[in-house]
Amino acid sequence: MDIVIYHNPECGTSRNVLELIRHMGIEPHVVEYLKTPPRRALVAQLVARMGVSVRDILREKGTPYAELGLDDPSLSDDALLDAIEAHPILMNRPIVVSPAGVKLCRPSETVLDLLPTEGLKPFTKEDGEVVVDSDGRRVR
Repeated sequence: MDIVIYHNPECGTSRNVLELIRHMGIEPHVVEYLKTPPRRALVAQLVARMGVSVRDILREKGTPYAELGLDDPSLSDDALLDAIEAHPILMNRPIVVSPAGVKLCRPSETVLDLLPTEGLKPFTKEDGEVVVDSDGRRVR
């Protein structure tokens, strides 16, 4: 299965998603998007494939969101894409691309919506939260 994860190794959610993908026996293509930012057109394509707005993938915490005035509802998608292009940290993470779709995987267990679920093995996140129980059932 071909999976791409737009990943930030400093982010616990992103690390959990990456580990959960690997736990399923899949080695994804990992794009550390702060080192190799996706081009503006690709970000727009990812947003379109997710069926969300550009605003829906903006990250506020730990970014220049407030200083750039990105909370202004009159800003166009083009203006927001320009901001993401100039400051890739503004793109929330992790975004996962799979044959089943594209999703901003927050919380981390939502990545299971994009992966085959047969043969799930128990999985616990870094913080101790159980995602898949000992019977292979997804905990919601």
